[in-house]
Amino acid sequence: MNTQDELFSFADDDAISSTSSQNHSNWRILIADDDDDVHDSTVFALRSLNILNRPLEFLHAYSAAESVELLRQNTNVAVILLDVVMETEDAGLRIVKTIRQELGLAEVRIILRTGQPGYAPEMEAIGQYEINDYKTKNELTRIKLYTSLTTAIRSYDQLQRLNASRAGLRQILDASHAFITAEGLCDFAAGVIMQIAGFIGIQPEGLVCARALGQKDDPGPYEIIGAAGRYAHLINQPLALLEDAGIQDLIKRCLHERDTLIDDHAIVLFCPGRSGNDFAAFIDSYHPLGNKDRNLIDLFCANIGLCGDNISLISRLRDAATVDSLVKLPNRLAFIDIIDQQLEDDANNDHVVALLNIDGFAEFNDVLDSRYGDLLLREISNNLRQQLPASVLVARVGGAGFGLLGADEYVNPQVLHNLFRTPLVIDGIESLVSFSMGMVRTRDFPSNGSELFQCASVAQKRAKAEGQIGKSAYYTLETRNEIRDSSRLLHDLRLAMQGDQSPFFLVYQPQIDLASDRVVGLEALIRWKNQDGTIVPPDRFIPIAEQSGLIVPLGNWILRTALADLQRMRTAGFKSICMAVNVSAVQFRHPDFLSSIDDSLFDSGIAGEHLELEITESVGILSMEIMQNILSELKTRRISIAIDDFGTGFSSLSYLDRFQADRLKIDRSFITLIGTDQPGVRITEMVVPLGQQLGMKVLAEGVENVEQLERLRQLGCDEIQGYYTGRPMVLEALLQWLIERPGFRGVDA
Repeated sequence: MNTQDELFSFADDDAISSTSSQNHSNWRILIADDDDDVHDSTVFALRSLNILNRPLEFLHAYSAAESVELLRQNTNVAVILLDVVMETEDAGLRIVKTIRQELGLAEVRIILRTGQPGYAPEMEAIGQYEINDYKTKNELTRIKLYTSLTTAIRSYDQLQRLNASRAGLRQILDASHAFITAEGLCDFAAGVIMQIAGFIGIQPEGLVCARALGQKDDPGPYEIIGAAGRYAHLINQPLALLEDAGIQDLIKRCLHERDTLIDDHAIVLFCPGRSGNDFAAFIDSYHPLGNKDRNLIDLFCANIGLCGDNISLISRLRDAATVDSLVKLPNRLAFIDIIDQQLEDDANNDHVVALLNIDGFAEFNDVLDSRYGDLLLREISNNLRQQLPASVLVARVGGAGFGLLGADEYVNPQVLHNLFRTPLVIDGIESLVSFSMGMVRTRDFPSNGSELFQCASVAQKRAKAEGQIGKSAYYTLETRNEIRDSSRLLHDLRLAMQGDQSPFFLVYQPQIDLASDRVVGLEALIRWKNQDGTIVPPDRFIPIAEQSGLIVPLGNWILRTALADLQRMRTAGFKSICMAVNVSAVQFRHPDFLSSIDDSLFDSGIAGEHLELEITESVGILSMEIMQNILSELKTRRISIAIDDFGTGFSSLSYLDRFQADRLKIDRSFITLIGTDQPGVRITEMVVPLGQQLGMKVLAEGVENVEQLERLRQLGCDEIQGYYTGRPMVLEALLQWLIERPGFRGVDA
């Protein structure tokens, strides 16, 4: 058979199609040889023929250096027909290492050709230089050249598909691990495109991945979420911007019919999702799909649809994690993140972080129901967004709380209070809204969003603590120092309670009956003495103990110690004196409160009738049912109840009546006003008959002079306590004081 016959016989082979396609890129073949005749004969032998449905394109290099330069500029070369001997005897062999290692071209197939086989032994050349085939020029007849080239191109094609598939899988995996955002969805779509291209065996170009927006029955606009090649500029754009109306129609039809479409020039793959959240991928392709490919791609598309559902779900969850569902504002988490971002972007760092808490919001809900409360929150959020400039960030950071971040000229108490001077009208009901505000200037405390939020929160709590509505406070250096001192004191308090040698001790202040001038009771008061002899004032560490919960073990120690000392006094002969011990609201609501009382009474041998518990009006924060149950239990133990610091809280008279108290103590702040013309003097005059009318003994605290004592006697006050009659004393000093007190007739009967 002559060479022409060989050529035409090979061209008619079913494995190789001679049909050209302008829509596919060519297979690039680099002929690297210093002999012009070799170039011409190779091109002549391969002219006008396709391999694997694609035509051939030839590049020519006449030296090793020229070959390397061409490969630098053309990285998509499929096969190199490489001459061994060019400038030097092994020039061809030397550039193989450059191609593989320096240029990183691992996919290109290299067929080594030589006219002098003695220069490069076949096995050594293939093993050492990473070449894919080795032929002498005289054995490369036309049909053998086609055979070698087809084998090399098929191998190159498979490597490209494999690498494209790996890249697509890697991108999908990365996208699935990311916190899904719009960028994450684009990455996912790009991975879909690369995967499909790998399956079909084309370059990842000319692909569009789209989804329908809206409901199934009313799909609304279509959005391109992933694209490549000449469509890449359309990512995140409406499908309507695609100039080719035919492609638009195919994608819409695919999504409407919910099925993969194949025509003469394109494939549109359908990826089903939940709730009509479907995807479609358009592919420019003349490459027919076999049954095996079709089944594989159908399975792939089904999985992609599920992945798309997961991405949509995660996107919604992420929105739910950062957006308040009621008022559609950033929530606390997002607010703090935005503060961080703002501080990072703005070098001036001149902002105000403000927290606004609606005064009496619970009352709005209780009186007008929760629906009205929700409407009120929406109206407030709309008011803040509409009246403040866009530069001010508005967020909802709690049930009744809003957060603001902006310039001082907009985020300040006067401006914000003015926004709500006019009542809000909701469901025909006018509501005048005010806020307790806490603020911090970022320039004063350069920090992060979380810490600035905490600073503003501390300031807000201080504003609320003033007991009036519409108050505001700034977090200042003084505030920070106070907090640091409190933290240090809390640390010291914990150490003091854990140490072997307790720095705490009790002192006792006598309570005198005005009618008989007898000592009828003692109030146990705790003291804290440092190793250096300094005293930590109770008004400093008691509030910290209450806030931290340490007041419970500390209160138990006070009770047990006071009752043990009372037993010692009874042993010394003073048997008619009662012991008064302060109990905080924190102790009162503790589940072990009653059992701790019982244990202390049992261990000390003291009967309940000799114990009085002093509670404040703050106990009223408990539910009335719980409070009355505990008080009733105490009464069954014959324990007396005294209401301490009366008049300084906000309890109603109905609370006072339900406390079942035995004694009412007038706070010293009112006693010090006796003999003056200051407001508040009449409080004492009213409290004495009030307590007696309710069946209670009335005791005045803080009596420091005879004028106060005589005025209280005139008012009919039952008992007094204060420096004028007796200072707080340790047990030993108290016993001596009792013995030396005028009118002492020996021990009690």
